[in-house]
Amino acid sequence: MERSELVALLSPEGLRLLDSLPPYSSERDVLAIVSDLRKQGHSPALVAAVLTQSKLRRKAVAKFGDFASQMLFTEAGLEQATRLPVAARHAGRFRAAGLRRVADLGCGIGGDALAIAALDLDVLAVEADEVTAAIASFNLAPFPSARVEHRRAEDVDLREIDGVFLDPARRTAGHTQTERLTDPDDYTPSLGFAYELATGRSVGLKLGPGFDRDLIPSTAEAQWVSADGQVVELGLWFGALARPGIRRAALVLRGDQADELTADADSPDEEAGPLGEYLYEPDGAVIRARLIGDLARRLGGRMLSEQIAYITTDRATETPFAAGFRVLESLPYAEKDLKKALRQRGIGTLEIKKRGVDVDPAALRRRLGLNGDRPATLILTRVAGRHTALLAERL
Repeated sequence: MERSELVALLSPEGLRLLDSLPPYSSERDVLAIVSDLRKQGHSPALVAAVLTQSKLRRKAVAKFGDFASQMLFTEAGLEQATRLPVAARHAGRFRAAGLRRVADLGCGIGGDALAIAALDLDVLAVEADEVTAAIASFNLAPFPSARVEHRRAEDVDLREIDGVFLDPARRTAGHTQTERLTDPDDYTPSLGFAYELATGRSVGLKLGPGFDRDLIPSTAEAQWVSADGQVVELGLWFGALARPGIRRAALVLRGDQADELTADADSPDEEAGPLGEYLYEPDGAVIRARLIGDLARRLGGRMLSEQIAYITTDRATETPFAAGFRVLESLPYAEKDLKKALRQRGIGTLEIKKRGVDVDPAALRRRLGLNGDRPATLILTRVAGRHTALLAERL
């Protein structure tokens, strides 16, 4: 979004026009809306700006729910924004630690700052990009305890601040078609700045879930978060924001339910053992946090094979930390024989999961030529070091 587009959008005419639009549905409907708005005398720039916002608001519902209809976004800002349920947990850390004055450095469109302000905490939201800072100001306007400043994180005076939250920009500059940065020194603000700030301060740092574990300081609590089956972030917490005795955590969010595995360090894996009647695939947050061994012990299970994140058990146990499967039988691993076996069993709908084998599930599914009315799950992995195909059903 260009500055001129934002100025037009934030005008009384622009905001009234945006709120008057029907919910965004499809590109086909957009053509008719554009024609109508142009006939009403609205400028092409304003029409483009409000339609872009309408489309982004629909997309934002997945992260912000009903709040999305009252917010403004950039494409890049929405992509990098924290989901509201996760942001609420960030904010809860500051409140639980008794930190009343919080600085959100690199606030983006203001998602985390919004959650912090909603808990009646004072929040200073800082954003280096002018357009994004203006959008954050709009989104935070309903909260008197929040204020936004357009400046670099490195230039903020933190003497009156109790705690700091940082969500460094991990993509190239811009509002659309940005690219992911691989070098933490290229983050804005940089990882080095964040770590220096965390020395002697209460700091929360949001990073991507695939962040290099070797770069995690020993003083931090590292919490991987998954939301509805997708690992969405790694949070590093320092000072009063880090919980005593916890250095590794896997938080699993599904709808309104939250469950967490915690430990004081990476947990050692259980030894590998024979295939049992049940197989469990740990949630991605559990795998990232390296708490698979603790989960296996909870389930009374063992590793299916060394270095492979499957747990096998002899009895079913309900757990929020893994997807469970009942193993029905072992099938031939060779593709030609596997195709014949699936046809004999009338399998027409097949979920394919794999670990420890080099195969493209989508391509394999096409080659198998499935024909039948039975659903099943096919798990391709190694058992005792041997490639194995397991026919299973979800618990």
